Amino acid sequence: MHSRQEQLAAVDRLLTIMEELRAQCPWDKKQTIQSLRHLTIEEVYELGDAILDNDMEEVKNELGDILLHIVFYAKIGSETKDFDIADVANAICEKLIHRHPHIYGDVKVTDEADVKRNWELLKLKEGKKSVLQGVPKSLPALVKASRIQEKVAGVGFDWEKPEQVFEKVQEELGELQEEVHAGDKDKMESEFGDVLFSMINYARFLGINPENALERTNKKFTRRFQYLETEAAKKGKSLQEMSLEEMDVYWNAAKKFG
Repeated sequence: MHSRQEQLAAVDRLLTIMEELRAQCPWDKKQTIQSLRHLTIEEVYELGDAILDNDMEEVKNELGDILLHIVFYAKIGSETKDFDIADVANAICEKLIHRHPHIYGDVKVTDEADVKRNWELLKLKEGKKSVLQGVPKSLPALVKASRIQEKVAGVGFDWEKPEQVFEKVQEELGELQEEVHAGDKDKMESEFGDVLFSMINYARFLGINPENALERTNKKFTRRFQYLETEAAKKGKSLQEMSLEEMDVYWNAAKKFG
């Protein structure tokens, strides 16, 4: 691993390159905070993919892309006299110090739950009117549900045992079935949402990240379905020509490979 001096030199090198690109590259010159936004979101998702694949080389590369975006935003901020990279770094340093009084102050904590609870209470003292105020509106619904549940749990609004949450899951499934039998699409959608919300909550109690779990299943399904397509092609068949029974043979074979 590199020394602190080498790490700082690498960041300084990146800042210098960013200045050169902003001054000389036609594409970089044109970029604004607004034009970079969707690209940044894409980079974060690519980092997420690399993490799920446990590809550390790719994690390193994607972190570099995100670091570039941070430096890019800071450069634009310096041009408009709003902020620069030092302001960005100092702001997060001050926030971390303020929100870790058990490290930088005299507050005592016993476990991770205490730290999370203090974190949310400190944010309210900073002027936030709700513990849910910090949940981005544009988050994907599954991730947003998970963050909502984590935040309210941080101030004590939570179940006590996983068994209670699982009972809630079963209760919501029963209510969904009632609406399915009744045939009311609007109420079915509402109850289906309740089922998902309770399942996400149950995942939290089991220590499972629901986003990771679902993406893992997405990848598994994709892998198995593509095996099915490949094996069918070897037989000179298209899936449209095969019966479900025939496809099941290949599907079950695909399970042996993960």
